[in-house]
Amino acid sequence: MAELDKEYLSKLVNRAERGSAEDQYRTGLAYALGEGVPVDLVTAHKWLNLAAMNGMDEARESRSEISHDMSPQEIAAAQKLAREWYLTH
Repeated sequence: MAELDKEYLSKLVNRAERGSAEDQYRTGLAYALGEGVPVDLVTAHKWLNLAAMNGMDEARESRSEISHDMSPQEIAAAQKLAREWYLTH
């Protein structure tokens, strides 16, 4: 991964952590598609869930799509991560 990609991803996650719905959505997509990071559907679902909670309709659709490739346990883990994030921010 190029240094620029690492920097971009770092800034993206930082903005997502600060509550930007658009950046939460983009972070979720990055993890779902493996763009700059290994594919991690649990983390992707977490960020897409948070973006959906913040009003991003596209995030709801993307979350639904990746859910088809996840086990019930993975979805529960992602929902737990989203709840924990939400309660601490």
